[in-house]
Amino acid sequence: MHGVSSLTTEYSCEFGSAKYYALCGFGGVLSCGLTHTAVVPLDLVKCRMQVDPQKYKGIFNGFSVTLKEDGVRGLAKGWAPTFIGYSLQGLCKFGFYEVFKVLYSNMLGEENTYLWRTSLYLAASASAEFFADIALAPMEAAKVRIQTQPGYANTLRDAAPKMYKEEGLKAFYKGVAPLWMRQIPYTMMKFACFERTVEALYKFVVPKPRSECSKPEQLVVTFVAGYIAGVFCAIVSHPADSVVSVLNKEKGSSASQVLKRLGFKGVWKGLFARIIMIGTLTALQWFIYDSVKVYFRLPRPPPPEMPESLKKKLGLTQ
Repeated sequence: MHGVSSLTTEYSCEFGSAKYYALCGFGGVLSCGLTHTAVVPLDLVKCRMQVDPQKYKGIFNGFSVTLKEDGVRGLAKGWAPTFIGYSLQGLCKFGFYEVFKVLYSNMLGEENTYLWRTSLYLAASASAEFFADIALAPMEAAKVRIQTQPGYANTLRDAAPKMYKEEGLKAFYKGVAPLWMRQIPYTMMKFACFERTVEALYKFVVPKPRSECSKPEQLVVTFVAGYIAGVFCAIVSHPADSVVSVLNKEKGSSASQVLKRLGFKGVWKGLFARIIMIGTLTALQWFIYDSVKVYFRLPRPPPPEMPESLKKKLGLTQ
């Protein structure tokens, strides 16, 4: 070891520094903004299927009906609020996740951080998502209007002033509670599942420790863990997602009324399409996020290991 100098060249900043969090936030912007914008056509058809199942019968039928009526450009409807909304959401989600992870870890101390790591991931991601949804809500509201209310507005520039004129600021934030219901469990699942899957892959699947894996190999592990986490996410959050889509379309109905009407079978409609979508999405998001960390040479702590002091306590060291 050459002492400090080798470390300074290896990383561009210190773990937990302001620059570190800023670049993590930037990684989140790219990660969520790009991926959600890329799947706008799929999201558009999914929302329309949930809102008007008579007209849009399935994923392929939904695409062909949309193409027939609106042409290819119709498939990109709502791209602007999606890009802005999810970029802001990604900034808060990943940026604050890193902040809260360090904050809570310092509160717990090294040993408890290891023992309670799953709870730490759950708490940090829930805290981050709480703020991320406040950033996302206005754009999500505009997006659903543009995509599912025929003739309401075609662009964000038309939709936002119109919504404000009709309902004031409430129009943009009335969806924030359902959004929390949908996104917080989803994000807790996404982060905790991902962290534990990465840990398990390095422990049981990858034949060598992470320190011996090349950067591209590490990113493959990231992608696989992201996909696995995504599948769990989709299943956990699907019923709430169905309710949110219907709620935004209908003025004046409550979540419980919608839930009663949809019934057990109704809330699982479109799950397969969503598993494919969320799986791919989550895998790409983690992959982009980690790639940004690699590109900017951010410190990336290895998978958690039991602290020496705890090994001693448990009599695991000689």
